[in-house]
Parts: sequence; C-alpha cells; structure tokens
Amino acid sequence: MSPRRTDPRTHTALIEIAAALLATEGPQALSTRRITAEAGTSTMAVYTYFGGMSGLVREMVHEGFQRLQRHLTAVRSTSDPVSDMALLGRAYRLNALANPHLYSVMFGGASLSGFSLTDEDRQHGRYTLTGVVECVAHCVSVGRFADADVAHVAHQMWIATHGLVTLELGGYLVAPLDGDALFDPQLVALMVGAGDRPEMAARSVRASRRRIERELSQQAG
Repeated sequence: MSPRRTDPRTHTALIEIAAALLATEGPQALSTRRITAEAGTSTMAVYTYFGGMSGLVREMVHEGFQRLQRHLTAVRSTSDPVSDMALLGRAYRLNALANPHLYSVMFGGASLSGFSLTDEDRQHGRYTLTGVVECVAHCVSVGRFADADVAHVAHQMWIATHGLVTLELGGYLVAPLDGDALFDPQLVALMVGAGDRPEMAARSVRASRRRIERELSQQAG
C-alpha cells in the first residue's frame, strides 16, 4: 500500500531518520531500504514524498533552514535591538542544538557522497539572514552600533556564531570552556565590535538571556 501523501508524520520521520544516518554513519547508510525500515513504511515512501533519494537529501537541507527560520522569527523586535540581536544568536544556537543532524547536513558538515546539492540548494538558507540584517539596521539607527554596511555586520555575526556552534556540536568545546561558558562573552564581544559600549552590550546580552523562556522555549522544546 502506498503511503499517504497527507501524513506529515511519515514525511518528517523520513527526514529525521535520513539526517541522523547521514550524520552518524555517513552516506553509505543512505539507502531507501534502511531509511524506510526504520520509519516503519515501504520503500516507495521515499519516491512518493521526495521523488527519490536526492530529493530527500535536498528536503533535509530545506527542512533544516525552515526550522532555523522558525527559531529566528520567534524573536520579537523591542526597544533594545542589541538584546534582540543577542537573542537571535541564542535562537541560532538553540536550533542547532535541537537539530544537530539537520544542521550538519544543511551546512555541508556531512558528506553527501553521490547525493549532491546544487548551488541553489546551498544558497537556499540565506533568507534566514533577513531578520538579522534588519536587526543590525535597527541597532545602527538608535546609535548602538556604528554606521556600517548592515549586511556585512550581519554576516560577521553569522560567521562568528556558526563557528562556535560548529565547534560545540563537534565536541571540541569542553568544560570549563564549553559552549555555555563561551557564548555570552562572545555575544558581548560581537556587540562591542559592532560599536556598542561594553557595559551596555553586557546589559543587553543579560536581558536576552532572560527572554529565552518567554520567546524561545517553545521552539527549543
């Protein structure tokens, strides 16, 4: 019997299982038989939902960025845009920690072997930067950040946060210098580097930590 197209649970299960296999066992584990057996469905499910294995790999990337976008859009714009910026950084990290297998695939950390992505696929997630660019512009407009190319500053924020998260997921950050210990000081340094005053940056980063439960807990869960 063919799987139901309208069943989102099967669709999501196939993505989650394939991403976990790819991240933990490598591309040799990506077979329709292995994936669908673990999902408890028929091999036709991969073709019904994704058109084949390449489509499934592509959908993993898209799903990963959609989850990231949901985390980022949960951050509300407030009268303290530096706190908003810090919370965007926290949202990025929380998404990665909640979806480590998808994170590895969407940024090329997991080898895809014969299941290649196009340049368009690799650029797919750039829309997630839109809110970050807008937040930088807000920080500049209220005088917290120095006047600068806001897209350039947003990329700097992305690069720095991505670097810490990648090292954290790879197990390279260990106590006492683990992700929890390093992340807040990095956020403060990023804000100061963008032009904010150290004491104001520290205050806004502390405020962003208090906002996690209110704005991001549902996404993290």
